[in-house]
Amino acid sequence: MAANSNIHAIIGTDEGRVKEEALRLHRELTGGNDDGFTHETIDGTADNSDGAFEICKRVVEALNTLPFFGGEKVVWLKSASFLVDDVTGRSERTLSGVESLKECLEAGLGNGVTFLLSATGIDKRRAFWKWLQKNASVKSYDKIDTTRDGWEEEVAALVEGRARDLGLSFEDDALELFVIQAGEATRQIGAELEKLDLFLGKERRTVELADVRRMVPMTRAGIVFEIGKALQTGDAARALELIDRQLEAGENAIGLMRASIIPTVRNLFMARVVAETGVPTGNYKAFAGALDRLPEIQRAWLPQKKAGGVNAYPLFLSMGAARAFRIEGLRKVMESALKADKALVTTALDHRLVLHRLVAEISSAAKRR
Repeated sequence: MAANSNIHAIIGTDEGRVKEEALRLHRELTGGNDDGFTHETIDGTADNSDGAFEICKRVVEALNTLPFFGGEKVVWLKSASFLVDDVTGRSERTLSGVESLKECLEAGLGNGVTFLLSATGIDKRRAFWKWLQKNASVKSYDKIDTTRDGWEEEVAALVEGRARDLGLSFEDDALELFVIQAGEATRQIGAELEKLDLFLGKERRTVELADVRRMVPMTRAGIVFEIGKALQTGDAARALELIDRQLEAGENAIGLMRASIIPTVRNLFMARVVAETGVPTGNYKAFAGALDRLPEIQRAWLPQKKAGGVNAYPLFLSMGAARAFRIEGLRKVMESALKADKALVTTALDHRLVLHRLVAEISSAAKRR
């Protein structure tokens, strides 16, 4: 249907973005003038199937009631919770209410009447969704899938865009840590950016690594990242401090090894080998494109995205630090990491000692030019 449809649906798993976009569209449709009489907003949160049925009934009544003072009217079913595949959503009572809403929309809305639906979940097997797809202006905003390779790249692009809206820019290291700390949810990203905006004030508009460390709450993923970053830069003292802190907090040594140390060493080695091929490293898009154009034998062993192509982002982030190592040194470090991992799993050696010794070897390799 054309973009000027009088039926709009904003759907997606990213709750913050859905609410944000729905409110923006509602203001656009109403001209920002909602006096409480002309337009109707109906809360879509239902505790049970009877509640869902009554909500649908109210929406239908609102759609069939012409504006009190004439002119245009917007009916917003806000944050509908009963369209998902759960106990309430599968109930015959709920389905009956949703069907009555669909029939009302199918019959056509009166002149000047517009329907807006927002929901963070909807069962896409149902007839209601399929009808919306064909007959409404639908926009979807789903959370970025953090289980998929390359998710950091997508989040980084989102963060940079939102930062520009606030007049902020990030140093590379600061952006890397912010992405890990804030995660993929736009609501959390927005909140953390607003904190940084207030903290920096009007005089300073570039976010530095220290700013992120100070203002954005540290998460386990952030600590894992910080350990890796310290290893990349040869800052053994910082890496050991973070490792000891995690071990004292009950973190598993094998988990730290496989979540942070092994991926860091592997990415450094791969980045160092890739650097020998002469690929451009100053621009990410050029770097990623050059990797995908390498002969199959040279890129088959590099990390791959599930959708296909080299997962270039972690390698690009490791390029600068990799220059401080020689390939021979990194090869030895990889062998040491393998032995250390095996020692953690198969021997009774002190886990803290095993990790400390490995950190020392990595740090020593970084100093050998």
